[in-house]
Amino acid sequence: MKSSYLRAGTALACALALSACGGSDGDLVLGGSFSGVTKPGLVLQNNGGSDLAVAPTPSGSGSFFFSQLMETDSDYNVTVKSIPSNAEKCEMFRNTGKVAFNISTVAVACTIKTHALTGTVSGLTGSNLVLVNGADRVAVAAGATTFAMSRVNEDANYGVAVLTQPDNQTCTVANASGMMGANDVTNVAVSCVNRP
Repeated sequence: MKSSYLRAGTALACALALSACGGSDGDLVLGGSFSGVTKPGLVLQNNGGSDLAVAPTPSGSGSFFFSQLMETDSDYNVTVKSIPSNAEKCEMFRNTGKVAFNISTVAVACTIKTHALTGTVSGLTGSNLVLVNGADRVAVAAGATTFAMSRVNEDANYGVAVLTQPDNQTCTVANASGMMGANDVTNVAVSCVNRP
């Protein structure tokens, strides 16, 4: 009887020791979400290894999970190894800790580079000219010779159009649309003429 108590106590001590050391289950998932990733190039690491290339999405948002499973009580430290070419920076949030259950709260947010969308205006004498690019609207004053829309994400499409024609004039836009590259767009040209 005494030996059975001894065996039970020894088994309990071993179990507690294994638990304290983290065990060896290796069955917990490590992952999270990403935003601002529209091009390939984002590579994440956990504890300096286990490279994970994050696939971009049209919306720029999605989720990721490392293929290597984690052991209970093991530490994790998710870092950015490389960023997409159109990203200014990628920042990590909730990226360190100790694994006690499946982790899906790590977050990486990439800031996409933006570039200016500007152009020239000629012949504008009337008031109330309004230009539009998507949801961006810009009023251009009579006599203006230049205009500037809101900055546009790199690799995003743009299309400048006349939303409201100026008083007694008609304006057209040249070089109005395209995809924003790695440099500012400055060649959009608005030309206005008097109506007959």
